[in-house]
Amino acid sequence: MLHVLRTSAPPDEDYVLRSMFAARKSVFVDLLKWDVPVIDDAYEVDQFDDGHATYLVLADRQGAHMGSARLLQTVRPHILDSFYEALCDGAPPRGPTTREITRFCLDRRLTARERRSVRNTLVGAIANHALANGISLYTAIAEVGWMQQILAFGWRCQPLGLPREIGGQLLGALRIEITSETPALLAAAGITADPQLTQIRIAA
Repeated sequence: MLHVLRTSAPPDEDYVLRSMFAARKSVFVDLLKWDVPVIDDAYEVDQFDDGHATYLVLADRQGAHMGSARLLQTVRPHILDSFYEALCDGAPPRGPTTREITRFCLDRRLTARERRSVRNTLVGAIANHALANGISLYTAIAEVGWMQQILAFGWRCQPLGLPREIGGQLLGALRIEITSETPALLAAAGITADPQLTQIRIAA
């Protein structure tokens, strides 16, 4: 199921959120060794996890995390303009119809086949969420290997500047245009959703 959460409830008050924050800690802190805040040695939660963030979370029938992404408003401080503006040749894109995709997270428990399915379903959900909510542009920051995958998804996507080495990683920033053609472009590139994961729950 796809959970669309627009809430800053503490992790212990919503099982899906708790599962997501725990998965983020497992991936970004334990595996990738990011130096980011951790709560109770269990949940990766930073200053952007507030009431202005939107979470797209794919979870199994028990609510356990499979994949997730956080969307940040760009009319407020966000990661690209706050910390990585140097990745852009010009000013980072901002505006009421622009969101930043952050914390794209695939659960470490997934098999390779499940991981691909969840990734594709989550990418499609990100595009569909934009179309349903008047979002015309996404920005994102990615390590160069992941950046190359994003560029190959079939949607209208281009770098905002040349990749740079920051904190020992080669990072790049991207802009992703979302139009009514985007779902078809993704499908043509093989990015198709798992029907079992597309039922939607929206929590305000």
